[in-house]
Amino acid sequence: MTLTQQRIFIVTGGAFGPWAEEHLNTLNPRTDLLVGADRGALHLVRSGYRPRLSLGDFDSVTPEELAEIRSGSEEFTACDPVDKNWTDTELAYTWALERSPSEIILLGALGTRLDHTLANIHLLRKGAEAGIRSRIIDDHNDIELVRDRIVITAGPYAQVSLLPLTTEVTGITLSGFQYPLENATLQIGQSLGISNVLQAGQGSISIRSGLLLVIRSRD
Repeated sequence: MTLTQQRIFIVTGGAFGPWAEEHLNTLNPRTDLLVGADRGALHLVRSGYRPRLSLGDFDSVTPEELAEIRSGSEEFTACDPVDKNWTDTELAYTWALERSPSEIILLGALGTRLDHTLANIHLLRKGAEAGIRSRIIDDHNDIELVRDRIVITAGPYAQVSLLPLTTEVTGITLSGFQYPLENATLQIGQSLGISNVLQAGQGSISIRSGLLLVIRSRD
């Protein structure tokens, strides 16, 4: 697969605020794409952004809000809320994966609905299997899924936690962290990987097998 040097931002119907606009303001209008999923499209339009695509069943907006989304989007796709098999976020994420971008960033994918939150985190597996970096970001978290190696730099999210998304993750090696690991194994249900901290400005995380959630957080 050949990845394009393009980021795709997906805004869904969860938590949205000034923190999200900080990320959206990094959009490169020449290369990056912006997608609104269901009520996330309304967030975008009302914040002055014009989505490349707005899609979903739009069961969380009024007819007046739906008209607002339709007129404020370059492309609009509505689906039947009864007949569809996927969440609006998964529809948007699948659309993004098909375009083979260099990175997919989901905003508003965390919120009060734990079922939707977990489903959105599990979506990251699709990106990992396709070799496309994907991140879920909100005001307090930056989440991505690792299947080989990543390098992370110091930023606003000071704590770094590691959680297996598969039964176990083997060969975990951390460099540049306060609590290093060398060829370690984490099994699902363990809390050993919670709340590590970068020692310097940069650290690396590598694994041999499995899928590892890397969650950078701040209180």
